[in-house]
Amino acid sequence: MNKGRVTIPTDDNFIKETLEIAEKWGADGIRDCDGFKLPREIKGLAERIYSTYFVARGDNEWAEANREELQQTYLMTKHHVAVENKLTIKIMDGYFAEQVEPDTYHDIKTWWEVIDRTTNEVVPTENWTYSEESGEVTINNVSKWHEYTVSFLAYCIWDPTQMYNHITNNWGDKPHEMPFDARKPKTNKHIIEAMYNWLDEHPESNVVRFTTFFYHFTLVFNDLAKEKFVDWFGYSSSVSPEALDEFEKVKGYRLRPEDIIDQGYYNSPFRVPSKAFLDYIDFQQQFVAENVKKLVDVVHEAGREAMMFLGDNWIGTEPYGKYFESIGLDGVVGSVGGGATLRMISDIPGVKYTEGRFLPYFFPDTFYEGNDPTIEARDNWITARRAIMRKPVDRIGYGGYLSLAYKFPKFVEYIESVCDEFREIYDNIDNSKPYCGLKVGVLNCFGKLRSWQTHMVAHALWYKQIYTYLGIIESLSGMSLDVEFISFDDIKQNGVPSDIDVIINAGDAGTSFSGGEKWLDKEIVTTLRGWIYNGGGFVGVGEPSAVLEGGHFFQLAEALGVDKELGFSLSTDKYFKTPVEKHFITEDVVEPFDFGESQKNVYSKSKDTEIICYENGDLLMSANRYGKGRAVYIAGLPYSIQNTRILMRSCFYAAGKEDEMKKWYADNLNCEVSAYLETKKYAVVNNSNEEQTTLVYDGNGNSVQMTLDPCEIKWINMV
Repeated sequence: MNKGRVTIPTDDNFIKETLEIAEKWGADGIRDCDGFKLPREIKGLAERIYSTYFVARGDNEWAEANREELQQTYLMTKHHVAVENKLTIKIMDGYFAEQVEPDTYHDIKTWWEVIDRTTNEVVPTENWTYSEESGEVTINNVSKWHEYTVSFLAYCIWDPTQMYNHITNNWGDKPHEMPFDARKPKTNKHIIEAMYNWLDEHPESNVVRFTTFFYHFTLVFNDLAKEKFVDWFGYSSSVSPEALDEFEKVKGYRLRPEDIIDQGYYNSPFRVPSKAFLDYIDFQQQFVAENVKKLVDVVHEAGREAMMFLGDNWIGTEPYGKYFESIGLDGVVGSVGGGATLRMISDIPGVKYTEGRFLPYFFPDTFYEGNDPTIEARDNWITARRAIMRKPVDRIGYGGYLSLAYKFPKFVEYIESVCDEFREIYDNIDNSKPYCGLKVGVLNCFGKLRSWQTHMVAHALWYKQIYTYLGIIESLSGMSLDVEFISFDDIKQNGVPSDIDVIINAGDAGTSFSGGEKWLDKEIVTTLRGWIYNGGGFVGVGEPSAVLEGGHFFQLAEALGVDKELGFSLSTDKYFKTPVEKHFITEDVVEPFDFGESQKNVYSKSKDTEIICYENGDLLMSANRYGKGRAVYIAGLPYSIQNTRILMRSCFYAAGKEDEMKKWYADNLNCEVSAYLETKKYAVVNNSNEEQTTLVYDGNGNSVQMTLDPCEIKWINMV
């Protein structure tokens, strides 16, 4: 068995058992966990010793002495209807008082905002007052039956990740860690000095695992200590008067609280981002990168490695942003929920290595008597493994408390096999790029900035409204396709990249992923129409190019061959409802179609539209020729092995390259082939828990039959 490329956690009084597991799993790295610090004697017991370091929390002595330098967040109250000429709003109603408290240190008339949500007008400051004693804003001269909200600046008095861990692990009287703000001058100086001190006090560690840096993603709890609002991409807890004043100097205009509050949506990634919000992202990323680099330089001066955890306080360090590589980090580690999140980590540019933290987390909510954590571990590994075959992380690991996992021998044995298989995959791929039959561009408002991160809310958690689309990214993560994420602004400024074969646009109307108002930009829409007409391929899922304008809901209706009925054109007859008898896209379909949440009222515009699936009066899948190009419409595409094949066939059909699909290809839906031409090897992978037999096609289209055991990978040398 090879060793290395694996990191394991440990905890109190568990060193002997930790070394036992390290030997069994071939681990060369040992890490601590939130709530536990490594003992000095750990030094030398593993090649890599990771110590977690919190830049902006974990020093309550500093936080208590400088409470005016705590981090801040913008919050909005509930909507309140005025039933008389005066309205009183208790601003903390619904918020957790142990996590946030109103900021009255700074001038509330400057930094707060009361809005008439019926008219969207800002209420003059002279018309409202705030009582610290009662925690209420009183608004005078209101308009009866109008709705009002208060946007207020608050201090963050308990870090939300530590709060979550505190509650989950029942830490009782453990101090609540208060986050402080690196943009405040005193604190900025303090965190650099603290970094030097910490390194002196932790000689046992040779890898500093920053968890993470300055600003936490938006995570606000309600008055029951339950999550109230969570946005893994949220910037609303990175605000402060100092930041907003500096923004005005740098960008030349002043932000309102509403630019952050955004009607209470807080600039969710599903919102089409405003120019102000994109400017604020850019502004904060530049500040964070410049200041994180100072910390990384200190770590390097001490002869240690600097690693960033992709989560918690990661705001401002988005790894596909334009400033990230300038930081000089050695590595990035992130939590792996499946293939999409694996690729989100493994594709990160500008670092020496990447590491995936696999599930389950060794916490008592999973590791308890009567539960089998092996089930979650197997599902997590098999799902992520598809993506590893395309672009592996350099290391894998686990988090939590090893003493809990140790009590489950079956789990320990299974993870041993995972570690061995990962090393086998990594060594066989040997940094070579796998064969890609096509290049696909995923088009949305964020493009490269949010590569492999579309339709995510709280990292990789499931939501009813997103699985229909997140499945596309999950499918792509393990396909023999080259994938690039492009934005509408990229199209406007530079056109469609010359090497793109197919563009995928997927999402609900009005969201940043479908595009919303971006489709009203004549340069964008005409560029894409022309590109498809001249031979490009387009795959639209859900409500692609959707915005009501010019007699269409789908602005690419003529290219797609379909549009969506909103009730405005019911007087126009729709004659075309007959599906084709068979189609290239659905040749591998063996089960009933699954369109997820699907769509209603999509209809064919022409007799030439190839209707592939029509059920209960709704067109659910179709294809259309548009000039020299082709477009495919699908009502929804949640992740499954069948939908993965449908998407692959849709891409090859849209590109007009059907004859090129069966290269390094398996005809069994449960199997996939990855070919590494540089190393002259290819792998046939069984993604199921059952034995599978498949025809395997090589790069010249020749086929051979193979049988694979459950979950097996066969490595074959090319002739």
